[in-house]
Amino acid sequence: MNVSSQTIASLAKNGIIKIEEETVYRNPVKIDNPQDVTLTLSDEQMAIINDVERDIKNGERNTYLIHGITGSGKTEVYMRLIEDRIKEGKQAILLIPEIALTYQNLMRFYARFGDRVSVIHSKMTAGERYDQYLKVKEGKVDIMIGPRSALFTPFENLGIVVIDEEHESSYKADNMPKYHAREVAEKLCELTDSILVLGSATPSLESYYRAKNGEYKLYRLNNRLTGNTLPTVHVEDMRAELKEGNKSVFSRRLRGLINDRLDKHEQIMLFLNRRGISGFVSCRECGEVVKCPHCDVSLSYHRDGTLKCHYCGYETPFTNICSKCGSDKVRGFKAGTQMIEDYVRKEFPHALILRMDADSTKKEEDYESILSRFSNREADILIGTQMIVKGHDFKGVTLVGILAADMALNAEDYRAGERAFQQLVQAGGRAGRGDNPGEVVIQTYQPEHYAVIHAANQDYDAFYEEEIAYRRELMYPPVGNLLGVQITGDEERRVVKLSKVIADMIDKLPFREDIGKIGPANATLSKKCDIYRRVIYIKSLNYDYLIAVKDYIEKETDKFNLTKESVMFDFNPMNGF
Repeated sequence: MNVSSQTIASLAKNGIIKIEEETVYRNPVKIDNPQDVTLTLSDEQMAIINDVERDIKNGERNTYLIHGITGSGKTEVYMRLIEDRIKEGKQAILLIPEIALTYQNLMRFYARFGDRVSVIHSKMTAGERYDQYLKVKEGKVDIMIGPRSALFTPFENLGIVVIDEEHESSYKADNMPKYHAREVAEKLCELTDSILVLGSATPSLESYYRAKNGEYKLYRLNNRLTGNTLPTVHVEDMRAELKEGNKSVFSRRLRGLINDRLDKHEQIMLFLNRRGISGFVSCRECGEVVKCPHCDVSLSYHRDGTLKCHYCGYETPFTNICSKCGSDKVRGFKAGTQMIEDYVRKEFPHALILRMDADSTKKEEDYESILSRFSNREADILIGTQMIVKGHDFKGVTLVGILAADMALNAEDYRAGERAFQQLVQAGGRAGRGDNPGEVVIQTYQPEHYAVIHAANQDYDAFYEEEIAYRRELMYPPVGNLLGVQITGDEERRVVKLSKVIADMIDKLPFREDIGKIGPANATLSKKCDIYRRVIYIKSLNYDYLIAVKDYIEKETDKFNLTKESVMFDFNPMNGF
């Protein structure tokens, strides 16, 4: 029926009809009326809650780091602490690293707190995000869940901020301003007299370093709530598999275990570090990786036949002859989730398979669809990238296969060992969370790598001691500090020249002896959208020196009146430039 607004207004004016307005908020997530399961807390969990509540009662405001193994009940601790703040009339923010984690977290919190819970993330429409903030403004929301942007929810009486999986690099913004959610949360909690709770099975070295130095309060959860032990971990040496004639994606052990789980109608997760192609090269015979002699990061293969370091600019010609064992089996490492999916379908034609990566989750509802289908056991095997191993709780999964641990081990980044350890532990932690015990298979060409050894043993402290010694030796964070300087422009010659000028500026600083300079060199992605990119890294034990370097470079480059080039800075970068 086509009726104009003027006609309706006229009818209302003459008393013929009555107009009533009702606000209908767009709901970004489908709620399935989940049932709240209030768990009996363990002694470890109660000890944490009681200690935090004691601090609050005594007027103390601290940052708390909960180091709990996978399945130890960190989320239930968060919920109890949040519940207590809600009873005080305060509000809460829960940060999660991935949109993919929104669904399960929202269901648990909605079951406990009802529609006083809301969610916000980048996949939502502008209208959906507006509605969530409007609900906050009107006092209809007490808890906001989401990635780092949720931190800016305009609560008037904030009481607690929780950062789950606090080690995740996604908490650092890639675009300007390059803020880290943990640092912003610390300041927010200071301004609002709130408490900050960090949680992870594999804490970031930065947080653990602060906890060890007494800046954070450290708690441990060492036992799984189900009473189950951690999964059995098998490390498969793919060098030996190749020598014995197995050239497939799967080791013989992993193939056998997949068949076993399919026969038992149990579920399997296959994890690949990322969907793209890694640029590192390694020897398939002995596992040796070609690294920069100056920066201890893997060299990246370029199409012109060279291997390059994107920290300092070192380069060397590519050769397929291994410098360690002399074999001719030096190769680039190539693998993607779609390729793995095709291989699995061919190997196990009767298995029901789901794939979850950036390509299969273009829309917000794709996350929920894939996760709910797998949770409801509508598939036998879930193949995916990092988004499948972060915080999900699938009771039917008893086997996790990590297909290419080397992709994480050999990333072109000084944090490669830490990230590899975290990914291996987090991925393995998805197995055996139900009634049946779990098994994990780590496939690697470097079984002797300390990150693999300690991940297989689930020994975070041993890993931390080895990794922090390496960071201390090279003055990398968290022992030292790092400033990244990126120079960009549309003319390569001018970008190279400006990067050299800035490097010369740094060399002439009066405190030059107290800092270390790496570069200038091409960025990892040296050209993007016809824009050339160069980087310089400056290290120092004194953070104030890096601030002085940044201020000095800004002041000097302002004199150049740059119109075609830009200079950007990033303190303690998580992903490099």
